[in-house]
Formats: sequence, structure tokens, C-alpha cells
Amino acid sequence: MVLSVHSIKGDEMSGKFELFKDKSGDIRWHLKAANGEIVASSQGYKTRAAAEKGIESVKHNAADATVVDNTA
Repeated sequence: MVLSVHSIKGDEMSGKFELFKDKSGDIRWHLKAANGEIVASSQGYKTRAAAEKGIESVKHNAADATVVDNTA
């Protein structure tokens, strides 16, 4: 069940955050790309406010995040 949708826009992507309740009743979010593919998933939150705070954190921190390659 989707509780709310928050749109995001960027130069290379137009996507959305979808909030939903999992089987245990926790609130989680998915970040979906414009094509509908899930590109990020959250932990479970006890409150909607905490889940929305997690979304805001991703929006704020991801824009300037560095990529660390640990594949080698």
C-alpha cells in the first residue's frame, strides 16, 4: 500500500520516493527511477515522520556523495 509519493527531479533522472507499510507494519520507502525500477530501498521506520526524515537525508546527502569503488 503506497502511503505517499514524493517526486524528485535531477538533470539525469526524474524519479519518486514511494512510502509503504511492510508485512510487520513498519514504514519503508523505495526510490524509483523514471522507468519504475527500484534504485534504492530503506530500512523499516516506526513512524511516517521518521521515514520522511530518511527521504530528506537521502535527498540532501546523495547530491554530493562520492563513489567509493571497493570492487578491486
